Amino acid sequence: MEEVSFLLRFLDRVCRETEDFPKSEIYGLNSQMRRVAVPVASNIPEGQGRLTSGEFRQFLGPSCGSLLELSTQLAIPSDLGFVDEETCASVEHDAYQVLGLLNRLLESLRNSKPVAI
Repeated sequence: MEEVSFLLRFLDRVCRETEDFPKSEIYGLNSQMRRVAVPVASNIPEGQGRLTSGEFRQFLGPSCGSLLELSTQLAIPSDLGFVDEETCASVEHDAYQVLGLLNRLLESLRNSKPVAI
């Protein structure tokens, strides 16, 4: 489950980077970015525990959507001066790696043969 470990590190990174946002953002951008990051990490193991690859795929779709939403939101803190551009670029790079993981998982599930239970 190296992928899960990587996803948890990504979630931790998002939480750490949003920690120092202004207090006025605790229920705004800070909260939104964290809420969007959690499903990215949690849907994959949940989907993996399902009975079929089709069910697993259904959990990966929302993870991709949440990740793309988070990627869009990553530009905002830099524009507002909450974090520097280098930090945003680094988190965006991590998000891109997570997206690659999700796409590889989806591709492997598309190519897998159904297993009778």
